[in-house]
Amino acid sequence: MRIATLASAIGKGLVAGAAGTATMTVSSTLEAKLRGREFSTAPAQAAKKLLGIKEFESDAAEARFSNLVHWAYGTGWGVARGVLGELLPPRRAAVGHFASVWGSALVMLPALGVAPPAWKWGAEEVAIDVFHHAVYATVTGIAFERLSRATE
Repeated sequence: MRIATLASAIGKGLVAGAAGTATMTVSSTLEAKLRGREFSTAPAQAAKKLLGIKEFESDAAEARFSNLVHWAYGTGWGVARGVLGELLPPRRAAVGHFASVWGSALVMLPALGVAPPAWKWGAEEVAIDVFHHAVYATVTGIAFERLSRATE
């Protein structure tokens, strides 16, 4: 893959990842409100551990950090989708992207001690998590493919 092609794939992937993150944010916010559950803080708790952050000066600061982590993580995974989109046909890239994003969360969050392993969640919680990650991967893939067609 040429450098210009790689740079283009990364740029389109970042934009697509932001679109996927926005859509996943909507789906998870609606689901949390409908079910009356708290919003997930596991990704932010993982980032806190990795960065060595002990505590925040306020709840508002912690909420901003959580939001930043959510958007950075989702947008950043768009880079992987961009590279996969240059290497594989669209369907295989989409499946690989979904498997990478969801699989890494299933491994990383329990390994950092911020979420229990998926087999302790129950079928409904696993299905909901799969749904939100599928929403993210699907929209990210669609956005990447549309950006790719627009720049041909």
